[in-house]
Amino acid sequence: MTTITTERLILSVPGREDYLLLRDLVADPEVHRFLGPRPDDPTTDMFSRAMRAAGCWHLYGYGLFLAHERTSGAFVGQLGVFHSMRGFGKGMDDVVEAGWIVAREHWGKGYAAEGMRAALDWFDATHDAVRVACMIERGNDASVSLAAKLGFVRYGEHALDEDTVVDLFERIRPG
Repeated sequence: MTTITTERLILSVPGREDYLLLRDLVADPEVHRFLGPRPDDPTTDMFSRAMRAAGCWHLYGYGLFLAHERTSGAFVGQLGVFHSMRGFGKGMDDVVEAGWIVAREHWGKGYAAEGMRAALDWFDATHDAVRVACMIERGNDASVSLAAKLGFVRYGEHALDEDTVVDLFERIRPG
């Protein structure tokens, strides 16, 4: 299994029971704020998401990592790239998509940037895809800033519903 070690993090492929970590991660209303509507049953929702993520690793050879601090082992969050099918076109269907969710107690430490740089470097070195997309809900200024640092450029927008607009970003690998 793929494991990436950075200066402060260990990124690993999620295991069978890790959906519980993800459930607890998004239970924080501030962490969940830009992740869409709250599910009726967070446990089954995160189980389904974990199964889709495992399928991405199996079918495509890449996916989301779980990030832990190297020194303490504390769970930091989930980040990396995955294969998505958003269903609204605009360059977001059947595409490599980047994403990150970090626990609130780790905000402002630069962990998302460190982990995403490592995940994208690994992806670039092991896969041929030239384009990686991501979508960020309006108002999520921290993620927009991180996307820019990672080389993502805004190319469009999409209204998910009458109250939620996401900006669409892409990162084109040079060469």
